[in-house]
Amino acid sequence: MSAETAAKPLAKPTEPPTEPWGQRLIRSLLYGRNVDRAAKARARVGLAMLAFASVYLLIGGRLVMFAIGADAHSARRAASQEVVATARPDIVDRNGAILATDVKASSLFGEPRRIIDKDEAIELLTATVPDLDEAEVRERLRTRKGFVWLKREITPKQQQDIHKLGIPGIGFLRENKRVYPTGNEVAHLIGLVNIDNQGIAGMEKWLDNQGLADLHRAGFATDRLQKPIELSIDLRVEHALRDELLKAKEKFHAKAASGIVSNVKTGEIVAMVSLPDFDPNNPKEAHDPDRINRLTTGVYEMGSTFKAFTLAMALDSGKINLNSSWDARGNLHYGKFTIHDSHALGRFINTKEVFTYSSNIGAARIALSQGVEAHKAFLAKMGQLTRLRTELPESAAPLVPRRWGELNTVTIAFGQGMSVAPLQAVMGINSLVNGGYLIPPTFLKRSEEEAAAMAKRVIKTETSDKMRFLMRLNAEVGTAKTADVKGYYVGGKTGTSEKVINGRYAKKRVLNSFTAIMPCDDPKYQILVMLDEPQAIPETKGFITSGWNAVPTGGKVIERIAPLLGIEPRFDLPPSDRLILAASRTTQ
Repeated sequence: MSAETAAKPLAKPTEPPTEPWGQRLIRSLLYGRNVDRAAKARARVGLAMLAFASVYLLIGGRLVMFAIGADAHSARRAASQEVVATARPDIVDRNGAILATDVKASSLFGEPRRIIDKDEAIELLTATVPDLDEAEVRERLRTRKGFVWLKREITPKQQQDIHKLGIPGIGFLRENKRVYPTGNEVAHLIGLVNIDNQGIAGMEKWLDNQGLADLHRAGFATDRLQKPIELSIDLRVEHALRDELLKAKEKFHAKAASGIVSNVKTGEIVAMVSLPDFDPNNPKEAHDPDRINRLTTGVYEMGSTFKAFTLAMALDSGKINLNSSWDARGNLHYGKFTIHDSHALGRFINTKEVFTYSSNIGAARIALSQGVEAHKAFLAKMGQLTRLRTELPESAAPLVPRRWGELNTVTIAFGQGMSVAPLQAVMGINSLVNGGYLIPPTFLKRSEEEAAAMAKRVIKTETSDKMRFLMRLNAEVGTAKTADVKGYYVGGKTGTSEKVINGRYAKKRVLNSFTAIMPCDDPKYQILVMLDEPQAIPETKGFITSGWNAVPTGGKVIERIAPLLGIEPRFDLPPSDRLILAASRTTQ
């Protein structure tokens, strides 16, 4: 070693540069002390992944916010419509046949704020869907709203054609549309819904009144939460009744025709037809004032069918019997009014003849023998003086005299001077033949046990037996002979009521009715047939009374529906005095 080299001092080893304290802190927090390079690498990769995930979450969140918030009004409107036009339960007849159901249909809507060229959009839409009103579409799309309906319930082809146009801001919403597979068959009973699937008449409106509308608003009315509504109607019987009424309306050139089939032991309405009717799939027809339900919303003077109430009242009082005698030798003069019989006998007649010959004079004398107050009280007990309430929202109150005097009792005794809904009269007649129990009518299925729990006794059992005897006797020898279908032991009462025109009774304009029960020895069903203003034809020899049109129509109805109702024919049965009265005396 040279002297020069030895004289130089030795160099110090190189020291790493001093790390700023901030970096040291971060490194310490992230990795800890004395961490190797592999751990640092893994941490950096994790940090990068966290950063990328945060970015994606931010982007996804913004997309969701744009989807929800870009047009809040549109979303609220669409959600609202989904609630309004949500599913309704199926309505089925007593055997499960579908009377009303929902199908899916598309509706066309627009979002005006998103449409770039509104004139072009309007031109294309109206060309594709010709029934769109151009002025109405233009008015709706000119608004600043986020959502407007353009057309509800478009066809699949229309939807496809519009979709091909590719117009921004035009879309489709799937809704529930109510359809009625049976068309006119049960129109007045089922009713119909509006464009938002809300019930506006008949059982459809009843459904909403039972809480379905509240479920709609709350969003809980879904397909899976609703069971079918079972009605008391038998579609087979309904069809047969409607078919015969259509034939009778045409044959006798009647203004209208209507009918009811009722179970006398449960109050169930098995069939109800009012013609002219409408197709609930075409709601415009329902607004025709001629197409009202005459059986619940119409009130009429029921004519001689009301004599059944008059005789039941007197027989139930115990003051008269079937052989009591009544003076029918001449007309009954009451003040300035004269009461006469269509088939005057000119002699004293008994109670049975009052019914079978439909004597106005006899009925008037029987009612007068009971007194005005007793007459009013009996009709009130039979549910004839107040509005009848059923599931159907449509009903009418009876027209009752404000001041009820003896003259009112005289005329009401034979079916004039007071008007009731035909269904109301059916309820009362049921009680006269079912053993004496007044049972509210229903359009829903009901068992005999359920009916018995709500039944109210209004007449004695023996009085009911006598009324069944009188009705059967009327089919054997009286005005109901042409409805006596062999094997079914039919009974009934006819009614011909002159209509009031300009304050006077018009002899040539009548409302005819026929009420029948079967079988008379143990009634199960009542049938009411009504013809409004039937005309004389050669077959009726110029007559327009009930026996010439309503009664034979009732016979044809019975012939068709009795097998459907499970009533087996029985032949060679004894007459009414031996089968009904004798059995009644034995029971008593």
